Amino acid sequence: MMAPNADPDVAKGAPANRAEFLEVYQKLKSQLLEDTEAFTYTDDSRRWVARMLDYNVPGGKLNRGLSVVDSLKHLKNGVELSEEEKFLASVLGWCIEWLQAYFLVLDDIMDSSITRRGQPCWYRVPQVGFIAINDGILLRNHIFRMLRWYFRSKAYYLELNDLFNEVEFQTSAGQMLGLITTPAGEVDLSKYVISTYIKIVQCKTAYYSVYLPVACALLMMGKNLENYKPTQDILDDYLDCYGDPHFIGKIGTDIEDSKCSWLIVQALKRANSDRRQCLLDNYGKADPTCVSKVKTIYNELALQSVFSEYEKEVYDKLVAEIENQEDHALQTVLKAFLGKIHKRQK
Repeated sequence: MMAPNADPDVAKGAPANRAEFLEVYQKLKSQLLEDTEAFTYTDDSRRWVARMLDYNVPGGKLNRGLSVVDSLKHLKNGVELSEEEKFLASVLGWCIEWLQAYFLVLDDIMDSSITRRGQPCWYRVPQVGFIAINDGILLRNHIFRMLRWYFRSKAYYLELNDLFNEVEFQTSAGQMLGLITTPAGEVDLSKYVISTYIKIVQCKTAYYSVYLPVACALLMMGKNLENYKPTQDILDDYLDCYGDPHFIGKIGTDIEDSKCSWLIVQALKRANSDRRQCLLDNYGKADPTCVSKVKTIYNELALQSVFSEYEKEVYDKLVAEIENQEDHALQTVLKAFLGKIHKRQK
């Protein structure tokens, strides 16, 4: 099915950079607001959805979406993408950004968060409130309308739908695990072990942040994802090491919110009985004095050095695993991801 007012040749001037990528967002947004196949907008509802999309979807760095285009370029061994390929890769990139917006809108409500990307969380905007829950559901449904518009005639259309559904399930399962490990008002540090931490990070972040962009590009290349299971394992390893933005120096409110973070897992593993008791007494409390005591223990245990050693070990392992891949174009994709993530930590 053709998208509303979609050009027969798919798109002109497909993106090669962030600015042009954002032009595709405007096109998709307009098509969604003009889509009368299943719903006829009132003026008020069209304005609401337009505002909701602009507030939640195109913010941030857009790294996940842009990575689909970059990955496809690498997989084609430097052969220039056609206009159609660049546009379709951008549509998939925006589907990922829509997916992230859906997750974040609901996650902020579950976490009672205050701000997101330097502005109030969507549900805290006046007159929005818990309407944001339905907005999150709308964002999720937009994804599959866009997939149907642009990929229904493609041989990999069914695999694309399965991929997005599977990633949504894995991310939701990771969110559930994180929520029941750190329920509001309760702190049970016996649950804060490395295996639980890794599972939360892999499910909640790895699938849609790292695996999904690469998998979308592989499908566009006509690849069978079943033949790339080792690739998913490598991408999981990325997130074991680089998936938590609060490793060192970016603790945020993890202490106050009693998050199962890499830092608290490592601190509990290394603390003597006195320090462990101090962590038990102070972790998960908003009192600045309690937070300070936890941070002091982090410093006393030299977790910065611990992470530096761990990071080098994982980095060397990843390089070796990537170089063992038979597909040299895929090696390039994976090394590009590793380079961006590794550089981000510096």
